[in-house]
Amino acid sequence: MLRVTFRSLMAPAVPAPAGGEAMAGGGERPRPGLWSRLFAGKPVEPGQVYGAPGQGKSLTINVVTTAVLLLGWFVVTNAGWVKPLFLPSPQAVYNQFIIAATEGVSNSTLGEHTLASLSRVFGAFFLACVTAIPVGILMGTNRFWRGIFDPPIEFSRPLPPLAYLPLVIIWFGIGEFSKIFLIYLAIFAPMAIAARAGVRSVSIEQIHAAYAMGASRLQIVTQVILKAAMPEIFTGMRIGIGVGWTTLVAAEMVAATQGLGFMVLNAAQFLASDVVIMGIIVIGFFAFAFDLLMRFLERTLVPWKGKV
Repeated sequence: MLRVTFRSLMAPAVPAPAGGEAMAGGGERPRPGLWSRLFAGKPVEPGQVYGAPGQGKSLTINVVTTAVLLLGWFVVTNAGWVKPLFLPSPQAVYNQFIIAATEGVSNSTLGEHTLASLSRVFGAFFLACVTAIPVGILMGTNRFWRGIFDPPIEFSRPLPPLAYLPLVIIWFGIGEFSKIFLIYLAIFAPMAIAARAGVRSVSIEQIHAAYAMGASRLQIVTQVILKAAMPEIFTGMRIGIGVGWTTLVAAEMVAATQGLGFMVLNAAQFLASDVVIMGIIVIGFFAFAFDLLMRFLERTLVPWKGKV
C-alpha cells in the first residue's frame, strides 16, 4: 500500500538527468523527439516541486491548429467536396476581401464598415466599464445595493438581446444610440456579476490585517478589495467584450447602413457566402486582437494573479 506522509510531500524533488546524461543502469537517457520538443510543457520554475496544471505556453499548438484548419478548408473547397454556396474557397474569400477594401460592398468600403462597428462596440464597452464595474463593487461590499441591483441584473442576464430589441426601438428609435444601448445591455450583466464575484472572493484575513494596521473603510475598499478583485474584473471585461461582439449583428439589424454585422446580414440575403465568411473573419480578428490586449494589460496591471 502506498503511504504518503507530510514529510514526503514537503521533500524536494530529485531532478531527473537531462537528455544524454548517464542513468543509473549505465545507459543514457534517450533524447526527446521533435514532437516531444514542440509540445513539451513549461519546465518547473525554481523553488517549485511540481508545475501547476496547464502551466506553459501553447503558441506552437495554436499555430499548428490554425495551419491544419486552413489547410483542411483549402483542401475541402478546392477538391469540390462542398459547394461554394455553402463554403467558399479561401481564394474566393481573399478576392472578396480585396474588393471590399477597395471598391466596397453594401454601399461602403470595408474600412467604413469596420469603423462603424468598432465605434458601436467600444462605445458600449466603455459605458459598461464606467457603470457595471462600480455597480458590481457596490453589490459585493454593501447588502443594501446588492438587494437593489441583484434582481434586475439576474433577470436580464439570461435574456437574449433580440428579446428586448423591439422595446429598444420603441424607446430610443432607430438612431445610433439604440444600437449602442442594445450592446451595452448585453455587456452590463456579465461585467457587474464578475466585479461582484471578485469582491466576494477577497480573503477575510487580508481585510482583518488591513484593519489591524489602521486602515479606514475607504482604504479597505480601494487598496485591498479592489486590487484583490482585479483578476475577476478583467475576466468580466473579456467576457463582456465577447458578448458585445456577438450582439453586434443584432444591433445592426436596427436600420443600419454601415457596419460589419449589417454587411454580413445584407450579403446573406443575396446568398453571398464569400462576403459572409469574410465578415465573420474580420469580426473574429478584431475580437481576438482585443482579447490579446486585455490579456497583456492583465499581466501588466495584475502581476499578483495566481500568486496570492
